[in-house]
Amino acid sequence: MGLDEFSLDIDGSSRVLGLDIGDRRIGVAVSDSLGWTAQGVKVIDRKHADWLSEMDKLMESLHVKEIVVGLPRNMNGTIGPRGELCIKVAEELKERYSLPVHLWDERLSTAGAERTLITADVSRRKRKKVIDQMAATWILQGFLDAKRRQTHDGSHP
Repeated sequence: MGLDEFSLDIDGSSRVLGLDIGDRRIGVAVSDSLGWTAQGVKVIDRKHADWLSEMDKLMESLHVKEIVVGLPRNMNGTIGPRGELCIKVAEELKERYSLPVHLWDERLSTAGAERTLITADVSRRKRKKVIDQMAATWILQGFLDAKRRQTHDGSHP
């Protein structure tokens, strides 16, 4: 089962779900209906037995037509254990929802999100609660921006 890393065929009325998958938590973001902006939604506890039923509710309530999963790569481009986990979860989501699932290079997204929160003087305790959601927003916004660039100038991200 292949996953499209860079296919950006979002139609103008669909919402795209962005996910930052970690060992314990999944940060969730969603696009607006035009596919221009990403907004953080929540953090799902992946260690909880019914995390997939929580995903089911989100998928239905948000009218998601596509999913973007952050793919952590090492700085040399290789994929490590966490990347393998993300690929596995992405394949499960593709099979479960029968929707396009895209893997998106998320190198430094969590670090960037944390820097933004530190700059905004968000406490360490509060950062821990929102960092995964913010990282998902960064991942999804990067995907949406690349899609828009591709649409306007024909370039490939």
